[in-house]
Amino acid sequence: MSQPQFSEQDHLFMRRAMELAELAEQEGEVPVGAVLVREGEIIAEGWNQSIAHHDATAHAEMQVLRKAGQTIKNYRLLDTTLYVTLEPCPMCAGALLHSRVKRIVFGASDLKSGAAGTVLNLFEHQAAYHYAEVEQGLLEQECRLQLQAFFKRRRKEKKALKQAKE
Repeated sequence: MSQPQFSEQDHLFMRRAMELAELAEQEGEVPVGAVLVREGEIIAEGWNQSIAHHDATAHAEMQVLRKAGQTIKNYRLLDTTLYVTLEPCPMCAGALLHSRVKRIVFGASDLKSGAAGTVLNLFEHQAAYHYAEVEQGLLEQECRLQLQAFFKRRRKEKKALKQAKE
């Protein structure tokens, strides 16, 4: 995994992913957003919707892959870049590899289930049949703070609900 210098365009697309993460939060979902780009154009956007869709696979990355496949009429998303606010989990990493996404750029590392280098790295595993360029840390602090604020608020709400029942 590399620590690159990110371009102005990289920042623009990650900020859009952060806006999408806000939509997820407004819907009561964990705030993760993702944007898929090809040739400087957004071809798909998504955010976590597992709760709303009653679907464990409705992560932001999976939403993007589904939409992009329909948009370009192909599951192989060659020469694309995914911007996502949180490091992909094993499910999403596998789908990204299978979809042939060329470059994955993520903001915050996932200390519990990150599959792009934090807990494990499926992108560099010998069983991977496709290799993707993975770059971490774009707007890392902002992405991390967005997630931390959500979980802090969620814990506070649960505590208040518990106290109200007592």
